[in-house]
Amino acid sequence: MTYCVGMRLQTGIVVIADTRTNAGIDNVSTYKKLHTLADDGERLIVAASAGSLSVTQAMLSILKEGLEPLQDGEPRRFIDQAPSMFRVAELVGEALVIARREVGRTLEGTSINADVSLLLAGRVGEEVHKLYLIYPEGNCIETQQDCPYAQIGELKYGKPILDRALQWDSLLDEAVKVGLISFDSTMRSNLSVGLPLDMIVIPADRAQPVIRRRIDAQDEYFRMLSAMWGRLLNEARQQVPDPPFLHM
Repeated sequence: MTYCVGMRLQTGIVVIADTRTNAGIDNVSTYKKLHTLADDGERLIVAASAGSLSVTQAMLSILKEGLEPLQDGEPRRFIDQAPSMFRVAELVGEALVIARREVGRTLEGTSINADVSLLLAGRVGEEVHKLYLIYPEGNCIETQQDCPYAQIGELKYGKPILDRALQWDSLLDEAVKVGLISFDSTMRSNLSVGLPLDMIVIPADRAQPVIRRRIDAQDEYFRMLSAMWGRLLNEARQQVPDPPFLHM
């Protein structure tokens, strides 16, 4: 299993993905799940993946080689030629469907799941930054202001903090903090999600630098955040009055 979260805010985009993979309790390894699809000055596009690693790799290869032309005589279709993030999402969804179909043939008769979900984030040209959730079937939805985040993978443990603390007008610093608390909560409850984490922060202000960071077990900020969050939760719990109906 895995956990990835993307946050699209007025101030920019934050995407965080874990790296843990497992095929049983005695076969746990690390695999990068936050992929840069384009970064050429004109566009910056990343994708986080949850699901079959073989399908993800096949999809990335298809995108790199280009999708087949729609008509004879036309060139292959590449992400760096797409005029908008929506068109990029369409190409990525199409590549995902092709990869699932090709890999799925080799998995017929087995219990292996070939599903992959994606978070696609970034910007093209002068277009405002976008965040899409792409389903295994290739269709997608774009995040909106009333729910400025999307999750894939083991999402239930980290969702409450996002619902309570993240807003469209949240600053990027706050979004990174909330996102990391979401991961800390998830890792506390599910051993299939773990460090290191890969993160990218894309400010809406293009004059500001893009931040890329890998957070491992020695990361001082994450260790402090985890310890402080646990302590503050216990302090808050103690401040809540006991239920009076137990002392009638």
